[in-house]
Amino acid sequence: QVQLVESGGGLVQPGGSLRLSCAASRSIFSANAMAWYRQAPGKQRELVAIIISGRRTNYADSVKGRYTISRDNAKNTVYLQMDSLEPEDTAVYYCNVRYYEGEYWGQGTQVTVSS
Repeated sequence: QVQLVESGGGLVQPGGSLRLSCAASRSIFSANAMAWYRQAPGKQRELVAIIISGRRTNYADSVKGRYTISRDNAKNTVYLQMDSLEPEDTAVYYCNVRYYEGEYWGQGTQVTVSS
């Protein structure tokens, strides 16, 4: 079993920035992929950003150029840097890590973009 603990969410004004962190209880070196999802009220959970095999990254069209996903194997942590935030980015953000034997989810962290 792998535990994922997210942090870094909060309230930010439009145009502001936040950095989310997801710390894993197990080494992420062997993870096939690490990702961030989000779910806004009344909407389905959607993939925001993913880093595959340690290097290749993909982003949802709505966040391209504004979000950056990265990982630090030494700290077993994946990050999501979010810049130029918009009210539409308001959601609960979830960390997801995929290993060969299965995938794991964090508990979620709330991000609210409002003036």
